[in-house]
Amino acid sequence: MKKIVFLSFLMAIFFGACSNESNVNSIDKIKQQGVIRIGVFGDKPPFGYLDAQGANQGYDVFFAKRIAKELLGDENKVQFVLVEAANRVEFLESNKVDIILANFTKTPEREAVVDFALPYMKVALGVVAPKGSDIKSIDDLKDKTLILNKGTTADAYFTKNHPEIKTIKFDQNTETFAALLGNRGDALSHDNALLFAWAKENPNFEVVIKELGNQDVIAPAVKKGDEAMLKFLNDLIVNLNKEQFFHKAYDETLKPFFSDDIQAIDVVVEE
Repeated sequence: MKKIVFLSFLMAIFFGACSNESNVNSIDKIKQQGVIRIGVFGDKPPFGYLDAQGANQGYDVFFAKRIAKELLGDENKVQFVLVEAANRVEFLESNKVDIILANFTKTPEREAVVDFALPYMKVALGVVAPKGSDIKSIDDLKDKTLILNKGTTADAYFTKNHPEIKTIKFDQNTETFAALLGNRGDALSHDNALLFAWAKENPNFEVVIKELGNQDVIAPAVKKGDEAMLKFLNDLIVNLNKEQFFHKAYDETLKPFFSDDIQAIDVVVEE
């Protein structure tokens, strides 16, 4: 009888601890840990990349530091977790990150598996090719090889809408653009804002299709059902909009990478 009572006592402690842990929301856990883990790119300038010293830089990094400052009182209390386009959802679902800021375009398919906060950027697809190419439209790609980054909206768009176009795909942005530079394909499709910046740095190439598909938005993503973090981000973005934070972020991180014909209003979502 004593053993049964003791066993019941241990079980009560165990399940009580589990219950208390489950009642701790994501914001409280992060405050207890003293650090927030945010997924960003390491190879996608000017949005997320590593500089010559190995430090994280870019538009998403600028935003991530502000999130850490608002939540933990110190912009340095952020752990940057490098992700690739194809594993962003996986990193949220497996609790490897608390937030994804890796230039994550909001789509219905992704909304089914993660929760998106308010947007902070707008984007469409584009296509870049060597200067002097005969590529001016989608039709011109039908006898060409198109280079894509796995897990991107460009990958989804061409797979769904133009399966007749021959493609080659790579996991990392660096591999994708290296393939274009190495003449392994005739053109490359990606987010147009990224292509504008890349073409400026690579003057032998030009954005031959500036806008393709839908006009989409980029937003922070959190694990499905993480209501506490979602509310925190939405409230924060509303307040940041009031101080024109994202215009400041544009000036600090994006403007130097773009040509003069690109303005903050073309990229930033700020109401």
